[in-house]
Amino acid sequence: MTSERGSWRSRRNPDDDRQRTTDVLHVATALDAATDQPSGDGAAELVRLVAQGDQAAFARLYDHLSPMVYGVVRKVMRDPSQSEEVAQEVFLELWRTATLFDGARSSVRAWAAMVAHRRAVDRVRSEQSSRQRDDLESLKSAVPHDSVVAEVESSIDQYRVRKALGTITDAQRQAVELAYFDGRTYREVAVLLGVPEGTVKTRIRDGMIKLRDELGGEA
Repeated sequence: MTSERGSWRSRRNPDDDRQRTTDVLHVATALDAATDQPSGDGAAELVRLVAQGDQAAFARLYDHLSPMVYGVVRKVMRDPSQSEEVAQEVFLELWRTATLFDGARSSVRAWAAMVAHRRAVDRVRSEQSSRQRDDLESLKSAVPHDSVVAEVESSIDQYRVRKALGTITDAQRQAVELAYFDGRTYREVAVLLGVPEGTVKTRIRDGMIKLRDELGGEA
């Protein structure tokens, strides 16, 4: 992420207003000299300058927010390299949408954290959908066209499972499908559904008990 930050600093437009860059340096050093970090008002001022296209302000804002942004993304995603990639996407969005920031509604850190969490969840969902498509294609290619008996038996089993799934609640079905059909962990299911991990475990346990009873009764 450091090299990416450096690239932002190096891509300054020579036609940018030099005075704005000087203003950013004053903001960066005077707002919170004790901690070398901008205060809430100072961060909002940096966003205002970023909205005007000031790349020096963006570099300062990047330094201030990057640890927090990466931390939020990393909590949602397990892969470090993908987390870094998503974190960079977050800062691109902050750069593009700085004009929409409203300091009266939230702080800069809360705004950035919200964008980071949304981006991470979107990436998790995208990866999940991609895996589902790949799994479906693999299943299609793995089934021989002449295996009529196997296809019939599989269809019967799928019908029984679908019928059994219809007997549990929507909340239980979502949790069971994500955990057992999509291979997600309890934590990932909790993030995707936006509920506590303990709630996910309870839904899955209750749902699986009901499914076991339903499928066992037809066996």
